[in-house]
Amino acid sequence: MGPNTAVRSGPGRRAALRRDDTGLALLFILPALVGLLVFYFWPLARGIWLSFTSWDVLTPVEFIGLDNYTRMFSDPVFWNAVQVTVTYVVLNIGIQTVVALVIAVLMQQLTQSTLVRSLILAPYLVANVVAALVFVWILDFQLGIGNQILEWIGLDRIGFFTTEAWVIPTIALVNVWRHMGYTALLLFAGLQAIPRNLYEAARVDGASEPRQFFSITLPLLRPILGLVLIISVIGSFQIFDTISVTTDGGPVNASRVLQVYIYESAFAKFDFGYAAALSVAMLAILMVVTFFQYRVTRAGQTDLN
Repeated sequence: MGPNTAVRSGPGRRAALRRDDTGLALLFILPALVGLLVFYFWPLARGIWLSFTSWDVLTPVEFIGLDNYTRMFSDPVFWNAVQVTVTYVVLNIGIQTVVALVIAVLMQQLTQSTLVRSLILAPYLVANVVAALVFVWILDFQLGIGNQILEWIGLDRIGFFTTEAWVIPTIALVNVWRHMGYTALLLFAGLQAIPRNLYEAARVDGASEPRQFFSITLPLLRPILGLVLIISVIGSFQIFDTISVTTDGGPVNASRVLQVYIYESAFAKFDFGYAAALSVAMLAILMVVTFFQYRVTRAGQTDLN
């Protein structure tokens, strides 16, 4: 009778332990869950609700239905902001990804020194505002070192932050400089997961370095590359501080991206309902872009078996 009792009590004891562990786990998760609800889900729900209202802080909230969205679709400044934002994202992500991939491959092939990694990551440790102010000084039309160098080699000075054709490419390159090291390290970590024996077999078969890159590195790096692209695109759509410090959306509307337009609508015009509608539109754009990227890059799948 004693052994049978022990057998029967074993599963019950383990079940009790599992119940205790579950409660402890929930206790540890609770602070993060509260933060998520208070600082993410509640503002999200509140913002969606405000997008259907008219509110200027000083007067009571007035429900107006889809009026803000109707106004948004007929707002030329909104569509210009979308176009400027997309232009910035394409330039920033395109250049940044290529440069970061080259740096990551060079780090893998030439050196894996911790010092080199630290130096490559250094620009990312500089605050966006500080980086923007430094480049405003470097690229100033009258006194900037950049324009003095252009004049010294016989070229005309360029209004990098004051010319409509140059402002978005300039801001994109400033952020490429700041983020390329961080992106390169993410890709470098992905390269470390690719088995070395694949490259050795390719070299035995006579494959050149470019052939190894396009036949082995890129296909096996695809999940990490897809994840990096998704994160980078979401961050690029939210560009604000660099533009606020350098151009404040100018000249005219040449650098007025969606985030700047949302900020101006909310805190300059106190049209919080319309600003909330713009934010919801931006959320919808990011969801569509992220879904499209995830499907195209197949970021959730890997060719490593």
